[in-house]
Amino acid sequence: MSNEEIKHKISRDFEQNIAYLNKELGVEKSFDIVRVDLKYGGRKMAIFIVDGFAKDESLTQIQREFMAIKEEELTEDALQTLIKSKIPYVEIETEKDLDKVVDQVLAGPAALVVEGIEEVILIDTRTYPVRGPEEPDTEQVIRGAKDGFVETIIFNTALTRRRVRDRTLRHEYMTVGRRSKTDLCISYIEDIADPLLVNNIRQALQKIDTDGLPMGDKTIEEYLFGQHYNPYPLVRYTERPDVAAAHLFEGHVIIMVDGSPSVIITPTTFWHHLQHAEEYRQKPIIGIALRLVRFSAVWASIFLLPLWLLLATNQALLPEGLAYIGPNETGSVPLLAQFIIAEVGIEMLRMAAIHTPSALATALGLVAAILIGQVAIDVGLFSPEVVLYLAVAAVGSFATPSYEMSLANRLIRIVLLLATGFFHVYGYVISITLLFLLLTTMKVYHTPYLWPFMPFSARSFRDVIFRSPIPLKRQRPTAIHPLDEDR
Repeated sequence: MSNEEIKHKISRDFEQNIAYLNKELGVEKSFDIVRVDLKYGGRKMAIFIVDGFAKDESLTQIQREFMAIKEEELTEDALQTLIKSKIPYVEIETEKDLDKVVDQVLAGPAALVVEGIEEVILIDTRTYPVRGPEEPDTEQVIRGAKDGFVETIIFNTALTRRRVRDRTLRHEYMTVGRRSKTDLCISYIEDIADPLLVNNIRQALQKIDTDGLPMGDKTIEEYLFGQHYNPYPLVRYTERPDVAAAHLFEGHVIIMVDGSPSVIITPTTFWHHLQHAEEYRQKPIIGIALRLVRFSAVWASIFLLPLWLLLATNQALLPEGLAYIGPNETGSVPLLAQFIIAEVGIEMLRMAAIHTPSALATALGLVAAILIGQVAIDVGLFSPEVVLYLAVAAVGSFATPSYEMSLANRLIRIVLLLATGFFHVYGYVISITLLFLLLTTMKVYHTPYLWPFMPFSARSFRDVIFRSPIPLKRQRPTAIHPLDEDR
């Protein structure tokens, strides 16, 4: 590093360096920023730490070692003497720029300033408050690992490394945010992942210019992929290390954000959001059955209500064998209005369930069942068929493995309902056509969103529809351009 690149080079004057760090770190203004003044071997020293991040045992042991330092030991090349023989710690580095020292201290490491040494010694003694790696609530499986990602990035990289011990697994570190200095990690297997994809993601992250990342991984997604008015998710989130590892082996790139228990998987297609770990934790034939049921639920959550509304309001379209479709009692509220009211009601219940303590969740469910299931029918607000088909669509939404995909499908369902309700057959056909065109034109880093359906690949499409036995899956997805296509 040249002197021109150093904004605030450490001075020969020890007191000047201390004064700068005191001011920039706000030692006197923030109670959790601690400065410890020491003197060993005839030299003044000061350690700057964030109280909540420092390991007291490690710093205490370092001070014990310093007590044995003799003055003559620090007469020649004191920096190397301290680093190599006097500080009993593994993660040590030095820094000449005081501005970067400030950033490092706020990130967790301890900074040791020694009189007469024109570099600051950074000792990574940090430890973060963290919960245990518990199984994620949204991705539970009957068989399989019960650990999950947590809010600490170093724990998440360790959980990934535990499952991927490939020597070419890379965890690239960077920070984003002028004020937040949020830690990020790009994870990929160098021998498999497309270098162009990795480079594009790296450059996009480096170009992010903002104060901070208030929503963590979601903010990163919005900066990387844009398309803010497209409801469909362009990345997949997971809190399961085994799911992340499986995608790494396929050639995907994982983005981890410190403070978030979810990691970003990219690139992904529409079908990635419809797969669940449970399908691979059972026998292949069971996995196929589970996947087909899940697909049926997803399709029902999108198309069932608009199709029923179309047939119920256009009885001439029904063949004789399906003449029973349609409400026997329409009620005093038009069918379209019933569906919109019910959709809003379901969304209100979902929001209420999120903010309701678990002890009251059962009571909330009982109240909702009584009000919607019985009272609303008795007073003539809803017809029984509306409640039935809405319940099927709601269950289909909850059966969608990806929460982001289920929300997108719910919004699309409402759009299809409105188009069908106002324009009947033309609205139904045109809205579905526009939906299909949207999905076929979407791309995530040169990966078609509907691949392998569009463009079509018979082998890959078979693997999407049917859960193939693992020994028969000998090729990686070609749409993400892996360097090594054979497993």
